[in-house]
Amino acid sequence: MSEEAAPKSVWRLDVASEAETIELAQELSTLVRNGDAVMLSGDLGAGKTTFARAMIRALVEDPRLEAPSPTFTLMQVYEGAGNRVVHADFYRLENTAELEGLGWEEATDDAIVLVEWAERAREALSPDRLEVRLSFVDGDNREARRFTISGYGGFVSRLASFKALRELLRKAGWAHAKRHFLQGDASTRAYERLEKENGQRAILMISPARPDGPPIRFGKSYSAIARLAENVVPFVAMSQGLRGVGLSAPEVYAKDVDAGLLIIEDLGGEGVVDGSGPIVERYLEAAGALAYLHAQRLPDVIAVEGDGDYHIPPYDLDALLIEVELLADWYLTRQKASVSSGAKAIFLNLWRQALVDVAGAAPTWTPTWTLRDYHSPNLLWLAQRNGLARIGVLDFQDCVLGHPAYDVASLGQDARVDVPDDLELKLLAHYAKLRRDADAAFDMAAFARAYAILAAQRATKILGIFARLDQRDGKPQYLAHLPRVESYLKKSLRHPALADIRAWYEANIPGLFRDA
Repeated sequence: MSEEAAPKSVWRLDVASEAETIELAQELSTLVRNGDAVMLSGDLGAGKTTFARAMIRALVEDPRLEAPSPTFTLMQVYEGAGNRVVHADFYRLENTAELEGLGWEEATDDAIVLVEWAERAREALSPDRLEVRLSFVDGDNREARRFTISGYGGFVSRLASFKALRELLRKAGWAHAKRHFLQGDASTRAYERLEKENGQRAILMISPARPDGPPIRFGKSYSAIARLAENVVPFVAMSQGLRGVGLSAPEVYAKDVDAGLLIIEDLGGEGVVDGSGPIVERYLEAAGALAYLHAQRLPDVIAVEGDGDYHIPPYDLDALLIEVELLADWYLTRQKASVSSGAKAIFLNLWRQALVDVAGAAPTWTPTWTLRDYHSPNLLWLAQRNGLARIGVLDFQDCVLGHPAYDVASLGQDARVDVPDDLELKLLAHYAKLRRDADAAFDMAAFARAYAILAAQRATKILGIFARLDQRDGKPQYLAHLPRVESYLKKSLRHPALADIRAWYEANIPGLFRDA
């Protein structure tokens, strides 16, 4: 493929000062990885070395590094934390053969390569490259420059994402905020805390559209069957919906749906647990927030400004069943167990029978917003607010229309922290009282049955998810939670409604019950 025909992403922008040139180089350094090349071109005096020096300092994390121009040495090597940076200048290069005498291949192997006048030996550079051209733009401002930045290979998508993020931050007034990486979760989302000089803070949520996986059933992918959010629109919609009924969800300040970027309210970092485990008052308030939510007449369609109507999907039987299959697909391997196709068919049929009454509207319950991950990592304590608004709710983009017992089970059998039996009972009693106060017809016996079924379904799913995170995604830290979730599962399986399912587990996963 010719150079002109190669896929690329192009971005043009002007800067007004040398300080802005340095800032841009520092920002672009976040895109560069080992094995990449950055090609710098432009007229003499346009600022290529200034740009290169700023990027090198950022890459090796040494703001005082000299990094002089390699015009006469042709190549200089810098060792940084976890990477090696090669800075070269091809201006005096006659041909690529001269590079061999410099030990070019050895020096640049798996290194980040910055090259000025790279057009003289373009073929010596990685196809994954960033081309940066600097030109003069204002005769009255000697420091003003126009940048034409082109991404090739792996840089095509990276540069497009970077451009979108920079533009969103600029438009929303956060361009000069300090950015601090925050610990992510089990998903592919990433988070940063933004902080302005005046102390104002927000959260940057980076959640690119989820690529649809291969069809596994009915011509649909797992995420489509399980009703998982595939972009940030559900988050925007549910944030708006939850805040609209008086609960505390992060306000969305700015968005770029196509790029999967949101700037949202920072609700702080005070949680509902401490070093001793769940804080009882806060868990009870979280249960109360659910009781309040479930007593409301909630819409199944939310209008999102600029993105039309968002239809909340149903938590239907297909979604619930595809989730329990994760246990057979991933967790059984950890248990050194395997099941025949016939045994798996029985497993799914038993679950189908158990879930049919909690997967569709029935006389005893009305579908409600099921947030799906209503547990300690996604709950914050907002002491400065009043009543139920003291519970800050996060991670609700996978919300579905489902049984109210599901989120209560998520809280009462928190996968990340031990919830003692007596606290679980207190949560159920508190929730039931509030529901009965709002509706005298609330059927606690039917709710308790649904709670046991959905708690067992959720535990079954989570065992599969945590095993998959280890085996497929290289995240073994989630295995630490398996004993807790196994304990919850065994407790829920004691309910008479799950007797046949318990018998299947005992017969096919005996290791699960050895310590029961």
